[in-house]
Amino acid sequence: MSDLQNPAFSDDDAARQALEAIRWPEGPICPQCGCAEPSQIALGHGKAHSPGLYYCAACNGQFTVTVGTVMERSHIPLSKWLLAMHLMGASKKGMSALQLSRMLGITYKSTWFMCHRIREAMTPTAPGPIGGQNKVVEADETFIGGKKKNRAFATKEPKKHVVLALVDRDGESRSFHVADVSAKNGAREDRHDGQPQIVSRDR
Repeated sequence: MSDLQNPAFSDDDAARQALEAIRWPEGPICPQCGCAEPSQIALGHGKAHSPGLYYCAACNGQFTVTVGTVMERSHIPLSKWLLAMHLMGASKKGMSALQLSRMLGITYKSTWFMCHRIREAMTPTAPGPIGGQNKVVEADETFIGGKKKNRAFATKEPKKHVVLALVDRDGESRSFHVADVSAKNGAREDRHDGQPQIVSRDR
């Protein structure tokens, strides 16, 4: 779906069919009981049924293709979800929620919500260790937090939080919050995920 003229980016029925083809290439599967028998799953028909609503006779449940996804229970049209995913994934330098709001024609608040859900869905559930033999992993940290003079009602300097980043020269990276950047804590963080990670540390 790389073409912006693809109907899946403008028509909700086409978007639903495209998502079903991706998620269920061999037919619908009930996300509640895992039943995939065609004889047990039926597509609802008629005006009383929502488009794409399936019924599972095995568990007497009903579901759509969005159940169990970041799009579940969302009132944002499915076609806009797919277009947002494409624009965020295809943009080389990323895309702000404000720009995406203008392109999708929905409110900034809804777009901000979408962006967070999409980025969360893109996060690996179990990322493996980076680095290894003959690999170079560089590490650096940054302090996240504003200044008192930039806060209209701040009575004291906001606390800054430390974010440590590990970057493999082959391309992969990991970033995570750490308590502090002391030498003692640094030695512990250098064994992220239980594996020695850092070969060199740039300051």
